[in-house]
Amino acid sequence: MQPDAQAQYRKMTETPIPKLITSLAVPTIISMMITSIYNMADTFFVSRLGTSATGAVGIVFSIMAIIQAVGFTMGMGSGSNISRLLGEKRGELANRYASSAFFGAIAIGLAVAAAGLLFTDPLMRLLGATETILPYAADYGRYIFFGAPIMCGSFVLNNVLRSEGKATLSMLGIGLGGLLNIALDPVFIFVLDMGISGAAVATLLSQCVSFGILLSFFIRKKSASRLIFREALKDIRVYGVILKTGLPTLCRQGLASAASVALNVTAAPYGDAAVAAMSIVGRIVMFVQSIMVGFGQGFQPVAGFNYGARKFDRVRQAFWFEVKVGFAGLLLFAAVGFAFAPAILGGFRADDPEVIRIGALALRCQCIVMPLSAVSTITNMLLQCTGHSWPATFIASARQGIFYLPLVVMLDALIGLVGVQIAQPVSDLLTFVCCIPLLLRYFRQLSAMEAEDQSHREVSA
Repeated sequence: MQPDAQAQYRKMTETPIPKLITSLAVPTIISMMITSIYNMADTFFVSRLGTSATGAVGIVFSIMAIIQAVGFTMGMGSGSNISRLLGEKRGELANRYASSAFFGAIAIGLAVAAAGLLFTDPLMRLLGATETILPYAADYGRYIFFGAPIMCGSFVLNNVLRSEGKATLSMLGIGLGGLLNIALDPVFIFVLDMGISGAAVATLLSQCVSFGILLSFFIRKKSASRLIFREALKDIRVYGVILKTGLPTLCRQGLASAASVALNVTAAPYGDAAVAAMSIVGRIVMFVQSIMVGFGQGFQPVAGFNYGARKFDRVRQAFWFEVKVGFAGLLLFAAVGFAFAPAILGGFRADDPEVIRIGALALRCQCIVMPLSAVSTITNMLLQCTGHSWPATFIASARQGIFYLPLVVMLDALIGLVGVQIAQPVSDLLTFVCCIPLLLRYFRQLSAMEAEDQSHREVSA
């Protein structure tokens, strides 16, 4: 093992858990917050163009969720394996996973771009665009499709760096691109008078900048893994492992897109104000959740590395540290969101009381169950990064798929718009309940593995 790799191994397996997770989580939280802020900035600036334009952002979010699903599936699928391989001191195989994920994501991104550009208008209608929202959604969506390969590649590079414990490098790439997007939004939308297309162009340019920065870290050998094209062609089985490990992410991200479509379709009959309100609430909740996810992403390489090194006590310690801090943080955000829901919605559409009325109730319902997602999020991440793909896939699928999709349709039919507003909180509660037996089973398995290791040590002695 190279000296740098040895130092990184010691850092990941010996540094006290709270200090280690915090050092990895803070850069990731910052990058996730910036990403979420520039998503909210798109919504904020576009909302100045009208309620229909605001609704269009929610429609196109479904497209971005699909692109993210591809990038994060390949990135998390490779990253979880890379963490464990580095913990097992198998750096060459880690290179193969990184290379396969990166070049595979670029190829899939090209396919998504081609399909999206060919069928933009019918796709937007399918995603829930009304006739008044459609022109805005199509203008915004075309630029997003152009950037699909770049976005997919960036998500992989970002996840690989985090899996190695290089969270600061990941933050620089994602964060600088996000800040650029925030700065360019008003310039392109208002100064250059490009309207909603300006928001899309700003997003596309910022994604290209992020991609260039992240790729430069690999080219300059700042990362532990290397991107080698021939490695991506050596073993087709690697793609199977990546997809299996990344399946929870694919379900989570893919179902987020499906949930967004279902939300738009069920909200559309209640008017553009309902679509806009639910879109704004979605971005607000995503901002808070991004902090929790960022904190969890500081946990994943720690859990994966130590699981690979068979330091199971550190895995357990890391999990409970995450849950306690995450629950307390989300409880604080939930209290603020519940108390100031109308004012928060008014910051986006102060001149549309119907948007504020619909959105405030939806936001308050989300805040009631928000702290519970600390357990759901970290349980999902724990199972995925330690190779327990199937239970992780179930938890990832539950929140916006197994529970949400039937709930939003059923509750809409039973109680109308209120059903649309409460479907996600009810789904969050059910997902939390499902995590409890899976966690109990996982920790029993961990204890059995510890006992087995102890037995082997006693025999060797």
